[in-house]
Amino acid sequence: MLIGIGSDLCDARRIETVLSRHGTRFEQRVFTASERAAAARRQGTARLGTYAKRWAAKEACAKALGTGFAQGVFHRDMGVENLPTGQPVMRLAGGALARLEALLPDGYVARVFLTMTDEHPYAFAQVMIMAEKAGAS
Repeated sequence: MLIGIGSDLCDARRIETVLSRHGTRFEQRVFTASERAAAARRQGTARLGTYAKRWAAKEACAKALGTGFAQGVFHRDMGVENLPTGQPVMRLAGGALARLEALLPDGYVARVFLTMTDEHPYAFAQVMIMAEKAGAS
């Protein structure tokens, strides 16, 4: 069953401006350690695209959760990681995880689907949250 869906389009130039103005403080406030490490492995527009896609993913996830960045949901509560295949996945913690758990009916588990893309200067992400019966494969 569908719990929520969200999408976001981010202009990487906005991320570039904020990084220029606030640098490490912004990075540490918004992005997880693994997200910062992923961005650090890239240069130029690829680095900006990495941050912009992850920003868009966080925004899309907050929309899918139905809260935006309120009710205890913060940017750092949502982190994009990549499976060995390269597929991006959204990991939730803190207030975002608590909100997700509150949305689930008894006997269900959540599956969070994420897709992201970028074409400088834009990045797009979409998140879909599904609930499946616990124990179903």
